[in-house]
Amino acid sequence: MRPTRTTVLLTAGLVTLLGVPAAAAADAPSTLYVNNSYLPNCSDTGPGSEDTPFCTISAATKVVQPGQTVRVIASKPYDETVTIDRSGEPGKPVSIVAGPNTGSLAQVKGLNIQGASHLVVRGLSSRGGVQVSRSTDVELDRITSVSTTDPASVVVGWGSADVRVSRSYLLNPVRIEGGSRGTVLSRNQIRGGITAAVDAVWGPGTIVTNNTLYLSCDAAVSFRGASTGSGAFNNLISTSTPKSCVNPGPRSGILVGQDSATGTRADYNLLAGFPADGVVPYKWAEVVHTTSAAFRAATGQGAHDILTPTTSDVGPWERSPTVDSGDPTAPGVLPTDYNGYPTTDDPRVPNTGKDGGFIDRGAHESQDEVRGVRLEIAQNWAPVGTTVQVRAVADNNWPGTLTYRYDFGDGTAPVVTKAATAEHVYQSPCACTVQVKAVTAAGKEAYRQQSIKVTPASPLATAFTAEPYLPSASDPNRLVTPLSVQVDPQSATAPWPIARMDVDYGDGAKDTGSTPDPVQHAYKQPGTYKVTVTLTDVKGAASTAERTVQVDYTPAGYVAVRPSRVLDTRTTGSPVQGGAATPIDVPVHYYSSGPHHTAGASAVVLNVTVTGATEDTHLSVWPSGQPRPVTSNVNVKAGGTSSNTVTVPVGADGLISAQLNSGKAALIVDYVGHYQPNTGQRFTPLAPTRVADTRTAGGALGGGQTRTVKVAGVNGIPADATAVALNLTGTGSTENAHVIAYPEADKRPTTSNLNLEPGKDKSNQAIVPVGPNGTITLYTNTGSTHLVLDAVGYYAKDGKALFTPVVPQRLADTRTTGKLAPGATATVAGIPANAVGAALNVTATDTTGPGFLTVYGYGGTRPEASSLNTRPGETVPNHVTTPVADGRVSVWNSHGGANHVITDLFGYFTQG
Repeated sequence: MRPTRTTVLLTAGLVTLLGVPAAAAADAPSTLYVNNSYLPNCSDTGPGSEDTPFCTISAATKVVQPGQTVRVIASKPYDETVTIDRSGEPGKPVSIVAGPNTGSLAQVKGLNIQGASHLVVRGLSSRGGVQVSRSTDVELDRITSVSTTDPASVVVGWGSADVRVSRSYLLNPVRIEGGSRGTVLSRNQIRGGITAAVDAVWGPGTIVTNNTLYLSCDAAVSFRGASTGSGAFNNLISTSTPKSCVNPGPRSGILVGQDSATGTRADYNLLAGFPADGVVPYKWAEVVHTTSAAFRAATGQGAHDILTPTTSDVGPWERSPTVDSGDPTAPGVLPTDYNGYPTTDDPRVPNTGKDGGFIDRGAHESQDEVRGVRLEIAQNWAPVGTTVQVRAVADNNWPGTLTYRYDFGDGTAPVVTKAATAEHVYQSPCACTVQVKAVTAAGKEAYRQQSIKVTPASPLATAFTAEPYLPSASDPNRLVTPLSVQVDPQSATAPWPIARMDVDYGDGAKDTGSTPDPVQHAYKQPGTYKVTVTLTDVKGAASTAERTVQVDYTPAGYVAVRPSRVLDTRTTGSPVQGGAATPIDVPVHYYSSGPHHTAGASAVVLNVTVTGATEDTHLSVWPSGQPRPVTSNVNVKAGGTSSNTVTVPVGADGLISAQLNSGKAALIVDYVGHYQPNTGQRFTPLAPTRVADTRTAGGALGGGQTRTVKVAGVNGIPADATAVALNLTGTGSTENAHVIAYPEADKRPTTSNLNLEPGKDKSNQAIVPVGPNGTITLYTNTGSTHLVLDAVGYYAKDGKALFTPVVPQRLADTRTTGKLAPGATATVAGIPANAVGAALNVTATDTTGPGFLTVYGYGGTRPEASSLNTRPGETVPNHVTTPVADGRVSVWNSHGGANHVITDLFGYFTQG
């Protein structure tokens, strides 16, 4: 139950301890500062300002004036014994206070107070004890003290008066002597030693209230030597087992000598561990009393004392007899406990204190603990004018004691209430944050917040955006499928929460969800689609909106990787063939365990080899899930081997498809890199530039041999290029062989770039990562061959252009317009006008004589280098990366023979 006179009970008999000092004289600062860590600015001869503080406490105590506060910054110990002999005035005390906050303790070697009055000392920790002599009106608060030279940690003597010790941790006893009067000890923890924990040997009027005292060799509280008119109230006295004691008699909880019994009182104390061997609870006027009843009968004291046989379950916690059982009117009672917490009423415990009071016994006051709070909002999405109901669910021990502070986040005054629920009506739309604090009587609190959406009071109206959903630069390895679009309905006007969202993507795919969150969808191919979104709210209202969405591939940078083989049907036993598409998994992201999913790649660069064909045929490669295009990538004769570089978009399922026009053949696919939005390197196209020719330098490359070629930092290719695009031509080969171009000489891959045949000039374009010192390495497995390398572009951080893949499409086919004659130039159009480069597949067929084709930017100067070598009786394709001007390229035929030329577009480069 709760008392009806709480305030009266708690304030009666209070000793004022914590008042703020009055203002100092107008001509002196109110605060002097001490900071021994503020070197070199501190000075004991300076002004003691915050900018130039004293280095020692002693320097400040020599000049402090009445009403001034000495603020001691407790950063590191002070190697000094502090002596205070200066006094304040009534209402204008001298204050020595540790900082910067209330929990700080400034360590000193010792503390002596001599002949001082009107003094407050707070927050000092003394390793050499505290001595108070000839002093009056002295407050010692939050003191920690131990002494190795005196049995007592605090000594009050030499006729001192009105000395108050509160909220302190004293590791040795307190001794009051020399006729000192009116000493008050409140809310301290004090350990006894060879003398009593509180030992008044000539200290009339000593008051010991609400302390936790640990009995050792003597008594917990001892009044003797004419310490008349003293008192012990609300104390928790615990027994302990000392290692050795010299006192021959039994130890006592409370000891009052014959000469000190007059006017001395004791009540509401709790003695834990009494009685026990060698320990008695009371010795009063030389008479031992072993029970509280006997003590009360003989002296009239201790009517409300409690004796417990053990010290367990005694303290500031649930079910302890100390809780809510003290005397709030006892002299020396403080409004706060050892930790600064207020006197609080535990509603689970009957108030058995005096007159129904609920102060605890001992130095600590039991407190509620709030471990957390949950916030529930009944309408976290509602239109303006709706009554919003909130509820706090706290995790605490004491029911009904918390105070709740609700802030609804719209600028209105917070609601402070004892109720766990509150209501609020918002007057304008907002995305507000509702906050609740659950606060105990001691100021302990738990906090939680939650967002609320306050909408205009208008009908439901669906609106949405549909934007490309791309890989991010910060997380390039996250799987994002090409041609993905994000549909976001956040722009809809929805006065009430959405219960259902239906999305029709316009390609036959649909989504249904219970929240209006953004959703992503990957289209199988570029195009124009009508997207429809229908929202239904919790009140049953529905609204539909639609919009046309153009889905295209996004410009991307190039990511070079270590070449790896991803398919070889010679080992799987499943050849590629006409009439059936072969799916090819194209791993893009590399983990330590090897290549895995396609991450965010929009297109991949492959070296594709067809061998062992059963008839003359060609191979087409295209994105999985799209119709097979009319374009081709590799042309091969029956029984022959042919390879080509292929740049192709990745399908929505992370695959690409490959199919022969007719017949069967083995298919070998090597993966060399990929294009990905928001990552990778930009491309700079070059007019074909010769970087190596073994016919003029170095001689033919022999089988099993390697040769290093510098490609970066020369021929207009910057030193920081990460990959180069090369046209690799083999001529004069003595055997069927293959050539590998790779970055690091000691890490040759098992892939290949060019397949050679004796008597034939063969070429293939390769994109090769740049190795150490701007070099690449060339290798052939058998025989010997001359190699010619022409650079057609490079990839670098500061490159010019990004790559946009396209669905493979045919730009030109001279079989419908007539052959390209020797020495003639054809113009191929159909590339976007803003393109600066293009990735083409150029095929020469029905050739009448050996020669070569050169592809270059329209209107530019024709280079001497070749793009592919033509051979009579063969169809020869090659991947060509070339500059573009005005959306066009030029194709020049050498003077070897007439050719049909077929040009297919796989992507283009644009600046931006």
